[in-house]
Amino acid sequence: MNWINKFKKLGESIKRNINKKFPTKSERESSAWTSCCKGPILKTDLKENLFVCPQCNKHHRISPSQRFEIIGFSNYEILKTPIPKDDPLDWVDTKSYKDRLKDARKKTNQDCAVVIAKGKLKGIDVTVGATNFEFIGGSSGAAETEAIIYGVQYAIDNKTPFIFFPCGGGQRMFESPIALAGMTKTTLAINELKKNNLPYLVCFTDPTAGGITASFAMLGDIQYSEPGALIAFAGRRVVQATVKEELPLDFQTAEFLLKHGFVDRIVERKNLGDEIGKILSILLNKNSELDLKNNEQTSELSIKTREAS
Repeated sequence: MNWINKFKKLGESIKRNINKKFPTKSERESSAWTSCCKGPILKTDLKENLFVCPQCNKHHRISPSQRFEIIGFSNYEILKTPIPKDDPLDWVDTKSYKDRLKDARKKTNQDCAVVIAKGKLKGIDVTVGATNFEFIGGSSGAAETEAIIYGVQYAIDNKTPFIFFPCGGGQRMFESPIALAGMTKTTLAINELKKNNLPYLVCFTDPTAGGITASFAMLGDIQYSEPGALIAFAGRRVVQATVKEELPLDFQTAEFLLKHGFVDRIVERKNLGDEIGKILSILLNKNSELDLKNNEQTSELSIKTREAS
């Protein structure tokens, strides 16, 4: 046996041992446990804490439906957004893009990475969008572009604020210039929303990067972020090689961007619904459910005080 075959056999042996030692992706997904700062943590415990680690406060990735539920988006309805032709470039690498889309749709039960919904938030009619990282890394292609444009147009037609929770690594490589064109299209759509004097609120989630950051995600009237979220355009190593300087440890985090004016406020996941409800009530000069509740409590206290006196 020559050295090439010996090396190949050794590699196969190492691969078999690794596969025996570590669980497969499907085994990890079906497991009752996940991992965080101090090792294994039950998924049920994480869910009870809104998918936030109670030890390190890491805000784990969640689906759009989970996000809608957490912010108190009541009686919402998912809107059917346009789906362009799949795989216009007939892309194939280790597998075809069509197969990747099929797998992603089966895994997430979504047509594309972006979900658009209508409903009420703290008693205010709103249009809300969110990206699912589980759908090909939350990357943005033609379908995601059309979904965002549809959401903006729905908000304009129904005169509602538009709220978006971006996530993902950027424009989808499998669609090349078609995906890149989405940056311009979504930017123009947000400009139309602003021409109609409708609030556009963005809440960054981990991670938001690439062409997503460089287009619609950075155009919010108010820019919120969950703690610790990665917010970037190019990768850290690319930036460091370009500027040829050592970058701060917190570079490209929500906290770093807050200090430099790119993020207006960092809000814990449990408080997001109330925060957004309050700002919308101010921008729209309306009372949110929270304000109405506080007003009712104040009125009751005044009545009791008068009766006591």
